[in-house]
Amino acid sequence: MALRRRPAQLAGAYAIALAFAFFAIFPILWTLITSLKLEKDIITRTITLIPNPATLHNYVAIWTQSNLPTLMINSAITTLYTAGICVGAGTLAAYAVSRLRFRGRHATLLFFLVLRMFPVVLMVIPLFIIMRNAELLDTRIGLALAYTGFLLPIFVWMMKGFFDAIPSELEEAARIDGCTRLGAMIRVVLPLVKGGLWACAVFIGIAAWNEYLFALMLTTSSGSRTWPVGLQLMVGEFQLPWGALAAGGILSILPVLILFAFVQRSMVRGLAAGAVKG
Repeated sequence: MALRRRPAQLAGAYAIALAFAFFAIFPILWTLITSLKLEKDIITRTITLIPNPATLHNYVAIWTQSNLPTLMINSAITTLYTAGICVGAGTLAAYAVSRLRFRGRHATLLFFLVLRMFPVVLMVIPLFIIMRNAELLDTRIGLALAYTGFLLPIFVWMMKGFFDAIPSELEEAARIDGCTRLGAMIRVVLPLVKGGLWACAVFIGIAAWNEYLFALMLTTSSGSRTWPVGLQLMVGEFQLPWGALAAGGILSILPVLILFAFVQRSMVRGLAAGAVKG
């Protein structure tokens, strides 16, 4: 009986998985279809799934007639700053709380966790005042520091799990051979958690790339404004350019897809390694 039920169970599992996949992919697919339509074909009484005619006019218009290229460059630079700070500081912090037994270690971990319990909107006004006094308001590095404030705790917690999965005996053997603790971490531990480091860095990068609230409140000019704010500002009081907004959304997804295409194997290996505790 169990063998007879197995094909039915597999079919049910596949059906549920496909339903969830369709639920997740359909909004992106609908955005792509909308971006290929003329403006007059988007708002109609009847819904058409296949654009007729299909056009790239929205992509050409938003790329040449708006400041979207500058906005995406700002987002890319801010994301690189954020990921670099989180990888540099977060890796050392995660290694310290994973390997060292110091007073206040558990309190430090709890503090990182508590930081994520507060709504991000509560940090906007204090951050605005701090950035203004530090003359970092409306700058890319200031925005990256603001992102780091709420993304660094996530990075530390995730990387701690990867460091915990590596036996400490490997570092002890390296230190017996003459390595310092920092040297043992760089030469022995980091190569073993390289996949997890990629996974955490990509996770942080995607969060910084898509962030909207801080970018809206802490930037005022096109020199540092990011693409989510730029798309939102395209919505006017009497105008809602659906085609251009859809094209901008698709263009903003492409860098993330390209990044995943290059690092997906490292991410999968890293996440799988982090799920196994030594």
